[in-house]
Amino acid sequence: MDVSELRIALFSGNYNYVRDGANQALNRLVGYLLKRGAEVRVYAPVVENPAFPATGDLVGIPALPIPGRAEYRIPLMLSPQARRDLHRFKPNLIHVSAPEILGHSAVSFARRNKLPVIASVHTRFETYPRYYGLAFLEPTVTALLRRFYRRCDAIVAPSDSMAQLLREQRMNYDVGIWSRGVDREIFAPEKRSMEWRRGLGLADSDVAIGFVGRLVMEKGLDVFADTIDELERRGVRHRILVVGEGPAREWFERRLPNAVFAGFQAGPDLGRAVASMDMLFNPSVTETFGNVTLEAMACGLPVVAAIATGSESLVSEGLTGRLVRPGAISGFADALENYITDPHQRAAAGQAGAKAADRYSWDAINGALASTYLRIVRQRQGGGGPPRRSPVP
Repeated sequence: MDVSELRIALFSGNYNYVRDGANQALNRLVGYLLKRGAEVRVYAPVVENPAFPATGDLVGIPALPIPGRAEYRIPLMLSPQARRDLHRFKPNLIHVSAPEILGHSAVSFARRNKLPVIASVHTRFETYPRYYGLAFLEPTVTALLRRFYRRCDAIVAPSDSMAQLLREQRMNYDVGIWSRGVDREIFAPEKRSMEWRRGLGLADSDVAIGFVGRLVMEKGLDVFADTIDELERRGVRHRILVVGEGPAREWFERRLPNAVFAGFQAGPDLGRAVASMDMLFNPSVTETFGNVTLEAMACGLPVVAAIATGSESLVSEGLTGRLVRPGAISGFADALENYITDPHQRAAAGQAGAKAADRYSWDAINGALASTYLRIVRQRQGGGGPPRRSPVP
C-alpha cells in the first residue's frame, strides 16, 4: 500500500474560516496528500467569507458561534447529508483535529465502521480554563481529553516536548510526531524592511520587541504586558511591535499605550513584519508547537519564550534564544534586556536560529505523517483491532 491508495476523511472545527497556524498546517497537509495521489474529503464548518480558500473538497458541517467569541464556531454532530457523503466517499482512514462534538462524532462513526482513526493535537485545551478564572476545571478537562484520545488508534503531536507531555498524561499508547514547517521564501532575514519600520514610526536605532499571533488572553498577553512594565521600571529603552488581531486587542492597546499595532499580516507581508522586528517575545504556554517561534527564528531573530511544549523543542537555551519559567516576569525581563543592550548577542542568536530553521521542510514533515497513516492502516488490515475502551483515572 502507498499514499495514492489512501482515502482520508479529515474533520476540523476550523479548516479555513479563521486563520491560525493549525488550520494552515492542515491545508498544507491536504495539498501534499492530493499531490501524492491520495483522496481527501474535509468535513468542517463553512462561512460566507472565510479567511482563506480551502484546499481540497470541503463538506459543510452545521455550527454555532461561540458565545463571547463569535469569530469561532462550535461544529455540531455529523448531519444526515454529511453521513451520506461519508458513506459514498468510503474512507479507509479518519483524521480528527480537535476533541469537540464533531471530533467525537467522527470517532464514533469510525468505530462503528471499523475504520482506523488518527488525532492530531494542535493546542493545549486543558490550559484554557486558567485564563478565564476557571483553573479548577483543568483536571476535569484533562480527563475528558484522555477519554477522547484513547478512542483513537494513534495521536500525533507537533513537537517532541508535546509528545512527551501526552505520554505523561496517558492520552494514548501510540504517540507520534507531526511537526511544522516554515516557508523560507517568506520567512528569511533578508525580508527585513527599514522602510516599513519607518512607516510605523520606528526609528532605525529602535530595538523592537515583537509579538505575533491572535490577540487572545490565552496567548499570554498579561505576562507580556507585565514584562514590558518591568522593562520600563528598569529604564531599558525599547519599542513594542504587535502583529495580529483578535478580541483582546482593545485590552492590549490599553495595557501597552506606546506599542505599535501593525494589525493582521499574512504571506509575504507577515514575513516582512517578523523580519523587521529585533526579537520575538512569546510567553504563551498553550501552543503545542509555536509556528511564530519557528518563523521568527527563520527570520534571524532571537526568541525569548516560556519553557513550554513547542518552544522548548525549538529554542536552544542560550544559543537561539532564552527559555524562561512560565509567568516569571523578572526572568523574561532579564532575557529581553540582555538582547536589547547587547547587539552582538542578539545577532549571534538570530544567526543560529536561522540556521536551525533550515531543518524544517514541509514536504518532509507531511511525508512523515503520511507514513504514519500507512502504518496505522496496515496494522488494521493485518488484524489489529480498534483501541479498547479503558478506564480514565
